[in-house]
Amino acid sequence: MSAGPAPQLDARLLPAAFAAWAVTLAGLWTGPAVTLTLGVSVTGIALLALGFRIPVDRHVRVGLVVLVVAAGFSGAITIRMWSAQTHPLAEWEAGTRVTVVAAPTDDPRPVRSGFDGAPRVRLPVALHHVSRGPESMSVGGRAVVFAPAEGWSELLPGQQITMRARVHPASGSGTDVAILRVEGAPRAIADPPPWQRWAGTIRDRFAAACASALTPAAAGLLPGLVVGDTRGLADDVREDFRVAGLAHLTAVSGANVSIVLGAVLLLVRGAGVGPRTGAVLAAIALVAFVIVVRPTPSVVRAAAMGSVALLALVAGRERAALPALAASVGVLLLIWPDLAADVGFALSVVATGALVVVAPVWVQRLRARRWPRAVAETCAMSLAAYVVTAPVIAAATGTVSLVAVAANILVAPVVAPLAVLGSFVSVLAAVWPAAAEIAARGAAPMLWWMLTVADRAADLPSAEVSVPQGVPGASLVHAVTVAGWWVTRSAGARRFGAIVAAVGLVVWLTVRAVLPSWPGPEWVLVACDVGQGDALVFSAGAGRAVVVDTGTEERSVDRCLRRLGIGEVPHVVLTHLHADHAGGLADVLRGRNVGEIVVGAAASAGGTAPLDPAAGSGVPVREARAGDVIAAGRSTLRVIGPPESTWVTTENDGSLIVLADTVVGTVLVAGDAEAPGLDALLRSGVDVRADVLVVPHHGSRTTPERFVTAVGPRVAVISVGADNPYGHPHPDVVAALDGLGVRVLRTDVDGDVAVVRSGGGALAVVTDR
Repeated sequence: MSAGPAPQLDARLLPAAFAAWAVTLAGLWTGPAVTLTLGVSVTGIALLALGFRIPVDRHVRVGLVVLVVAAGFSGAITIRMWSAQTHPLAEWEAGTRVTVVAAPTDDPRPVRSGFDGAPRVRLPVALHHVSRGPESMSVGGRAVVFAPAEGWSELLPGQQITMRARVHPASGSGTDVAILRVEGAPRAIADPPPWQRWAGTIRDRFAAACASALTPAAAGLLPGLVVGDTRGLADDVREDFRVAGLAHLTAVSGANVSIVLGAVLLLVRGAGVGPRTGAVLAAIALVAFVIVVRPTPSVVRAAAMGSVALLALVAGRERAALPALAASVGVLLLIWPDLAADVGFALSVVATGALVVVAPVWVQRLRARRWPRAVAETCAMSLAAYVVTAPVIAAATGTVSLVAVAANILVAPVVAPLAVLGSFVSVLAAVWPAAAEIAARGAAPMLWWMLTVADRAADLPSAEVSVPQGVPGASLVHAVTVAGWWVTRSAGARRFGAIVAAVGLVVWLTVRAVLPSWPGPEWVLVACDVGQGDALVFSAGAGRAVVVDTGTEERSVDRCLRRLGIGEVPHVVLTHLHADHAGGLADVLRGRNVGEIVVGAAASAGGTAPLDPAAGSGVPVREARAGDVIAAGRSTLRVIGPPESTWVTTENDGSLIVLADTVVGTVLVAGDAEAPGLDALLRSGVDVRADVLVVPHHGSRTTPERFVTAVGPRVAVISVGADNPYGHPHPDVVAALDGLGVRVLRTDVDGDVAVVRSGGGALAVVTDR
């Protein structure tokens, strides 16, 4: 029987899907004008091609399909972008106060706390009504709300609420019309839909059953594996999974859908149910699963991709799965164009494509070499997914995990059983919580294995390597992948590659044995990349360090300390108690010998809640004042501010100011001190000259140029988060540093920044990127 239609369908839909993706992405980044021009041009070319008498062979048909699809998506995204840009909220001045009626479209997600230390959430909403003074109108569109966690964390998708907010322009690409910043609690004006209440009840009871039956780490992990509920996932577990390349397991993906549907199909087949009835039951299970984990775009995407993978598995027709994959890409982009710029969408699509196209070929080759089928399928699927997703991850994060394939292979035997057992526990928790707790205990050994693999893999030297972000990083990973593919093509190349790999391994092991890893043996100070926060580590000898500030609770200094091999911290100095400087204290205390915590005299002005971990660990807390000295190995930290005579009016200006004398020069750290506090320091007459300046307040405009001039640094380090909503660092501050000929390094661009002693004993700076 001829296989005519399948390859034609593949050829038509695959290029068309990527054309739709490319056009949608271009529209999100360039705006409606360029997109409309592109659409008109493509439409003209398509009409021109249709008007000529061109031989209608397969290639011409493919080209016409691509042109027509591209033109259609150009028009669609143009309309969406124009609608977003001409929305009333997008046109109003930033900071305008409005009253908004809206409905959440997803669960509230915790975000890094503001400078006041209060926990906050991020919540996407669908807009219904907006009013500004006497002006009132019904509207559509979507916006993003940033609000206090209190009163907002319990909201369910679909629940209609009203709020008072300040309007700010939407940042980045996408079709969100605005960002809404809220300080008060919402007022519910309608209950969420019944199915959302049902889903919320199942999620809450499932989490409660896990918390009662499992260790804290395991209890936070199982809901994440099954329904994507990561509210209880510990930060150290989250980081271990990221470094080990297992983070995809804690998000709802196509694999979750495939496992659930596969289990349903096996059950109905075992019960002797016919294929049509089985398909209906599988569809019902899929709908229920999507409702429980929330029918957000990312979940619908996962359902579509998982269904495609299952189609290939059940039908055994990879060529039939490819057009289904392409069709799902097109439909999802048409409904949710923002997915075109979503890294998760890209990872999901390419991984699904690899599992459909690449993995089966590799399984056959491994089976031909007499590998057991289970081992061949596990290795082939893990390696195929890793190869195609590594360039995307490199471009998005600037990192590549070297342990991801091994870690995924090691945990593969427990992923499916955990998903099936976890789904059973979640259903049982809704009707019989006590039985659900008993059933949840059955997952404990498998969860222990997964947590152990993640922890050990993340702790391996060079578990992940840094590469340039964006196109350069993706190109580098692509080049390495192509080189690896070439090596496997012939026996001679394989022998050559084996020799090169063996020599490289010997050299690497020798270097690792003789020299410690980055930043080298002579490091003096490391400014850790903790996002929008501060965390500094001063070397105090082998395995010892003084930590100045600890980053945020969500992204603390713990990863950096582990990388530096720090097990003992004689002093933790907290310049002030805002969440972006003291939020990670608990992670510094966990698993390390900590001598004392040093705070400023003004630390208690905003409350001492950030110091609660110290009380729980029995670590003493003492106040430091100007003139106090803290020893740190060959370095000495002198507290020089705030001056005793200064009347501190803000917590930022109450920040401890520390001048460190090191073997390579002086380092000035001023916390979040602003212009009044820095001016008071200059008036006090203290010598503030330093070789290295940790720029106060993340490079905020509150750092006056006169202070930078008085310090006269050779190197300036700005600890700042990528794409932060505060506009840090301010261009004027960076320009002032550049004008003085200062070398400026930023953690959002350069990653961890280390001040080291060069071979000649001079000051040098290295970064991990």
